[in-house]
Amino acid sequence: MDQNSFYTLANGVKLPVLGFGTWQSPNGEVATNAVKTALEIGYRHIDTAAAYGNEESVGAGLAASGLAREDVFLTTKLWNKDHGYDQTLAAFEMSLARLKTRYLDLYLIHWPIAHERRTDWKDTLLGTWNAMIKLYKDGRIRAIGVSNFRPHHLEHLIRNTSVTPMVNQIEYHPGFWQKYVVDFCRDLGIQIQAWSPMAQGRVFNLPLLKELSAKYNKSIAQICIRWELQKGVNPLPKSVTAARIKENFSVFDFTISDEDIAKIDALPESGATGYDPDSFIYPS
Repeated sequence: MDQNSFYTLANGVKLPVLGFGTWQSPNGEVATNAVKTALEIGYRHIDTAAAYGNEESVGAGLAASGLAREDVFLTTKLWNKDHGYDQTLAAFEMSLARLKTRYLDLYLIHWPIAHERRTDWKDTLLGTWNAMIKLYKDGRIRAIGVSNFRPHHLEHLIRNTSVTPMVNQIEYHPGFWQKYVVDFCRDLGIQIQAWSPMAQGRVFNLPLLKELSAKYNKSIAQICIRWELQKGVNPLPKSVTAARIKENFSVFDFTISDEDIAKIDALPESGATGYDPDSFIYPS
């Protein structure tokens, strides 16, 4: 595996193995420069979302890089208030306009609809997914998927529509890697992406990771990213600091032993840093 390696999605689309996340990167110069720097360093996969409020800046960073659009894998996500068939189609157009692109490489449903908030979540979610299927079949999105979905959410889509999600982006890091979700997805050929691959910094206090950092002469962040890559996951590290952006990409010159992979796997459950998909209170 090297910086030019890909995962092949179920429909044959190639996804760069390491992505660049932009969550909490403020819209404006900061996000634009971070994306431009990432692309200059060698990242070819940029992940954003309507909810991040920075699609304009991500698009500006892509334009400023000078790279051809087809050389960058671009992902964004549908926000919760835009669920439903017609709403999804409209939200997609708005994201394209903000990103200044004619198509997306990957479009994700950001969150399933919380049962506690909506009694019609199943019907609404099907409307959303059918709109995404239309956009996919029309050639406006190269791949479609979901984020923060558990097996029961996925089963509902799979049983009632014609296209299985190609990606599920979930919280995934040492101490919380949702094995039951991963196993379910892999059985169906759904690629796992990792948001919060360093648990928002929480992993930096884990003694095992400090030990492995010293052993491999790599940062704890690099150990986490490399572990995720060796688990067949697509990590999306985020930074707005050039040195850290570069460090997070410098993970292709070492390999973690199978024994040490198993040690990381066996870390005690530390819990999620984000919301529970079944209890998150969504905006109305």
